[in-house]
Amino acid sequence: MANFHVIAGADETPAHPAVQKIGTEDLKAALAKGVDDFKEMPTHLAFIGLIYPLLGIALAALTFLDNALPLIFPLVSGFALLGPLAAVGLYELSRRRELGLDTSWEHLFDVLKSPSLPAILALGVVLMVIFAVWLAVAQGLYEWLYGEMAPDSYAAFLKQILTTGRGWTLIILGHAIGLVFAAVVLSISVISFPMLLDRDVGAACAVQTSVRAVMANPRTMALWGLIVAALVMIGSAPLLVGLAVVMPILGHASWHLYRRTVEPPVVTNPVPQS
Repeated sequence: MANFHVIAGADETPAHPAVQKIGTEDLKAALAKGVDDFKEMPTHLAFIGLIYPLLGIALAALTFLDNALPLIFPLVSGFALLGPLAAVGLYELSRRRELGLDTSWEHLFDVLKSPSLPAILALGVVLMVIFAVWLAVAQGLYEWLYGEMAPDSYAAFLKQILTTGRGWTLIILGHAIGLVFAAVVLSISVISFPMLLDRDVGAACAVQTSVRAVMANPRTMALWGLIVAALVMIGSAPLLVGLAVVMPILGHASWHLYRRTVEPPVVTNPVPQS
């Protein structure tokens, strides 16, 4: 049953893996390994990373064309909400390097052969829905404070945001609401996407494990979320071009964070991989 397989995985009663306690040293180690993976596989990773700045520039251009300047910041900050889905190919390369397998760029598409692909796509749809809701809420918040009339120019938009009481209300409420969205996405995806690539357990088990990992390590995972947010903002500063480096490193680091957080699967009959 395809639908059941998406939700529950190959087995009707999947084993729920144990989650480990992790700390700041684990975050440092995961980031160090992420940087190391990037150094070992820089060419095609930088190429894939350019998807982010190019997409960001295209979306920013659309906001100018549609006179929707207030959505620029929500669009940029919202990239982090879709990051776990976009990084699946990077998880695969880190997994292969971990096993001593070939890490040529074509193996990015091995994800398409994964038995967990339907579950990965289903969770991806969930993230895209959350992203769309975030944009709608951000637009609604702006219209509540300023009405439906869009600013005349980018300069006028910055002035009304940074020099008025309504503008600072927008900044404070926007960040508070965005924090809620980020916490939800972090909780359901920080472990689930790499776990689905690693083992065919279904979306329900993967999400449950991700939530359990966050609940078991609330401070560490909150710090990880802040690190991701800070690096994404830094990478976004130079016209989003920095994301070409930041996003691959975070993608690889997320794989290694998963490895440190969830007990590895028990392999009874290992099958050689090409």
